[in-house]
Amino acid sequence: MFTPRTPRIVTARRLQRRKDRDQARRFLAEGPQAVREALAAGVVLELFGTPAGLERHADLAAQAPEVSPVTDEALAALTDTVHPQGLVALCEQVDVPIGEVLAKQPKLIAVLAEIRDPGNAGTVLRTADAAGADAVIFAGDAVDPYNGKCVRASAGSLFHLDVVRASLDVLDLLQNSGLQVLATSGTGEDDVDSLLDGGLLAAPTAWLFGSEAHGLPGELIAAADRRVRVPIYGGAESLNLAAAAAVCLYSSARAQR
Repeated sequence: MFTPRTPRIVTARRLQRRKDRDQARRFLAEGPQAVREALAAGVVLELFGTPAGLERHADLAAQAPEVSPVTDEALAALTDTVHPQGLVALCEQVDVPIGEVLAKQPKLIAVLAEIRDPGNAGTVLRTADAAGADAVIFAGDAVDPYNGKCVRASAGSLFHLDVVRASLDVLDLLQNSGLQVLATSGTGEDDVDSLLDGGLLAAPTAWLFGSEAHGLPGELIAAADRRVRVPIYGGAESLNLAAAAAVCLYSSARAQR
């Protein structure tokens, strides 16, 4: 049984650092839900599990190409949660080039422009998946989609739709491919409801979302086709990023369907 000092555990533990994940093109997915979706996507290389975890989720262990029993201490070393769930999968990274996405003529894309919070990013990824988006682009100096908290917050959606890592220049590629680019802004001249009522959201669309703290970079707001706000009908000052993204993406999904 592997311990925290076993070389394979030591090597896997390094994947908690972004530079090591990028160099190895691998990452860790923690918990039965993430493991299940990673197995379905065919990207699991090895499954680490405590004896109790492997017994409790024998169906998942049976699907893994390699299963390595580990001590509770070894599993804890591979996670950053207070109460690990007994399973951690070593996975291949799943992001694809932007050209591969655009070749499919996507109808709905979410762009996370320099969003730093992994929980927010993972939640938007999950929301985009639920709304039927084709891809999520992590643009500029954005959080790593393989950050442990981001993977958990995506609730398996990381494995369901195309994930892209790109520079902020991706905006030009989206527009040249026929997508209208809509920048979310609390001071936008358009609002989501008016665009939905006017039929404008039925067109292929890329929504730009910025961080809650700083919003979108000014150059992206200026380069977008429209600047769009989510209308506030009550007394709230604003919506958080995940809630605003849900409103925008589902409005497009409704119009496109």
